[in-house]
Amino acid sequence: MPSRPEADDPRLGDVSEGRILQAILTRTPAASHTLIGPGDDAAVIAAPSGSVVATTDTLVHGPDFRLAWSSGYDLGWKAAAVNLADVAAMGARPTALLVALAVPRDLRLSFVERLADGFRDACASLAPGCAVVGGDLTVSDVLTVAVTALGDLEGRAAVTRNGARPGDVVAVAGELGHAAHGLAVLFGRFRDGDVPVAVDPAKLAAGESAAVTAQLRPAPPIGLGAVAATAGATAMMDVSDGLALDARRMAAASGVTIALERDLLGHDPERAIAGGEDHALLATFPEGVLPPGFRIIGAVRAPGAEDLLCDDLPVDLSGWDPYRDWDSIAG
Repeated sequence: MPSRPEADDPRLGDVSEGRILQAILTRTPAASHTLIGPGDDAAVIAAPSGSVVATTDTLVHGPDFRLAWSSGYDLGWKAAAVNLADVAAMGARPTALLVALAVPRDLRLSFVERLADGFRDACASLAPGCAVVGGDLTVSDVLTVAVTALGDLEGRAAVTRNGARPGDVVAVAGELGHAAHGLAVLFGRFRDGDVPVAVDPAKLAAGESAAVTAQLRPAPPIGLGAVAATAGATAMMDVSDGLALDARRMAAASGVTIALERDLLGHDPERAIAGGEDHALLATFPEGVLPPGFRIIGAVRAPGAEDLLCDDLPVDLSGWDPYRDWDSIAG
């Protein structure tokens, strides 16, 4: 998007909170479950099922993203997507987002506008009917985006991570390893010494471009969370920290062993197992039950010496750790 003259794109420290909020809220539509939207002390969201699924996640400049690599639009999209995925992993349909921003004074108003555009478009694409309904704004030296997502189970029982049973199949919806590939490209190719530099699309091969997009602007299969719950998923969770770590968590919570098959994990099984931030949906289903959009990657076994196996061998991978896999360099 072409840059605006500075006179039309003031720094946030030079404009009022009201103008910033107006710039955000005029770019985001009403959510379909909204009874009272922005403008009061709190929003009121309908919960037809009588229960509300709630989750929160925070993205901080440094351990979670780099402005050298992420545009405001990318950041808004990703902040929405990672929270929508947590709601979907419970078998719920996302209904509303609350966004709290801590912003540096020298950030431009256009960045916040693009941030709002990213939220709007991610909701429209991944969870139609969901939208930003309120939030908070403050000043900070470190750009921080904190999101609370709400969802409705629509009469379904919540699907937790502790219901996997021996004999179930293990399945996944969404991609595994692509975001980790994208992160490797960013850290390996787009730094000047220790300083991140802007991504040059001309330097990316087709597969690398898709991987970088998966890292900066993930598109998890949000609608399949409700599909899985309706089909009878016995356990489900969002794969945010890598298949190795998250499958271990599901196995431990359920008191079972999860056995993966390497040849079912795609062309890059190592990244599929260890990589994080794909936000795929990991689920277990009774044998013979596999809803569209999910693919089998293993089986649930009775508990053994190991929580997680791959081709019958222990998996010696810890999974994703943002404080290890994103270094502390700013940019």
